[in-house]
Amino acid sequence: MYKIFSVDDHIIEPANLWADRVPKKYRELAPHVVQDGSNEFWEYENQRALTMGLNAVAGRPRDEWAMEPTRFSDMLPGCYDPKERARDLLSQGVLASAAFPTLPRFGGMLFNGFKDKELAYECVKAWNDYVLDEWCPAGPPGLFVPMIITATWDPVLGEQEIKRCLDKGAKALCFVENPVPDGLPSFHVKDGHWDPIWRVCEEAGIPICMHTLSSGYKPIIDPEASYTTNIAAGNVTGMLAAINMLLSGVCERFPTIKMCWSEAGIGWIPSVLERADRQIDRHQFWGGRPKLKPSEIFRRNMFACMVDEPIGLSLWELIGADNILCETDYPHADTSFPITQKTYAELFAGIPDHVIEKVSHTNAERIFDWQMADPALATINTPWIPPTGWPERHTTTATNLTNSGSTDDGCRTFIKGGPLIEQCRKPIGPDGRCEAGHLNT
Repeated sequence: MYKIFSVDDHIIEPANLWADRVPKKYRELAPHVVQDGSNEFWEYENQRALTMGLNAVAGRPRDEWAMEPTRFSDMLPGCYDPKERARDLLSQGVLASAAFPTLPRFGGMLFNGFKDKELAYECVKAWNDYVLDEWCPAGPPGLFVPMIITATWDPVLGEQEIKRCLDKGAKALCFVENPVPDGLPSFHVKDGHWDPIWRVCEEAGIPICMHTLSSGYKPIIDPEASYTTNIAAGNVTGMLAAINMLLSGVCERFPTIKMCWSEAGIGWIPSVLERADRQIDRHQFWGGRPKLKPSEIFRRNMFACMVDEPIGLSLWELIGADNILCETDYPHADTSFPITQKTYAELFAGIPDHVIEKVSHTNAERIFDWQMADPALATINTPWIPPTGWPERHTTTATNLTNSGSTDDGCRTFIKGGPLIEQCRKPIGPDGRCEAGHLNT
């Protein structure tokens, strides 16, 4: 059995996460799930977004995948129920899992856009308390790594929240790969704007985990391209963000800081570092030169995750065996579940044993300062069987709708709104078309 430490999984938040935790005066504005016909939506600050889509397809045959809205009853319970998640992960030999948020976006940036920042901060705290008090304790010791989000709109407040959570056992920070698309200052600013975040994480020794697309920015390849085209190019933002961070000066000011890049892949790393080193050398006399080459900063401070990437792993000597981590991406479309052991057996074929040990778990154990769950708890010799009645099963504790709504007041066409799938909701004219030109029938 390969002992797997997954540094990229995702929590599909249960419908009552915020409704049960924010102060009463905020419950109608904080995220809550509403039902409209056969669809379920998240609503917050008078906005509406679909629940999941391709973010929750684990265990479902690929010919059933689609982008239409998804109800909780259409998902494996392990998407939103930590006890069921523990069952699913242990069945695959996954002994540790760091999970990113879903509705708050992969870097927790949803709340940066809230008009009411007091509400936003309460929502951040509610997510963290859920993870620390309920999600992580629901699994056996060592299985769920306590990773938190923070207040991105105010680094001093963000530092305060990180410290609060460190006292409760937090071991990692989920953060945005690039704040600029959301209207926040650059990582390159010279006034130390982000230093409170960097400083508290460095001092605590916790890694900063950044997921591709967490900024909401995605280069437009071709407006006529299919959505699959955009998915195929999804790692590009991670590449851009990593280069940006390498040359930002952050790792020079905080030399022991640890940064993990999730779901951007690893195969591109040698060529990108080679080019970055070359360009720094060529342009140093007018563009400046850091004390360390980008490749040296990467080896010292940065770590990258891979999902089923045999070509990338074959470059382990060029990347650095100590800098590669693995992920199962449960319950997203890239997940290896429910054939994780088979997937890694094929991926690790021909790779030296000492590299396999590092990549599969010991690198992550070192970086996160974390002891995985007891390997004796793994149940990989027992074939994984979908829960009885799934996908018809509807667990009321996870789907207790806090409100009900109607979309009669706007266009029902589904559009890509930043990192979320949302309804257009623009006013509909007498001809049945909304202001954006979508036809409603």
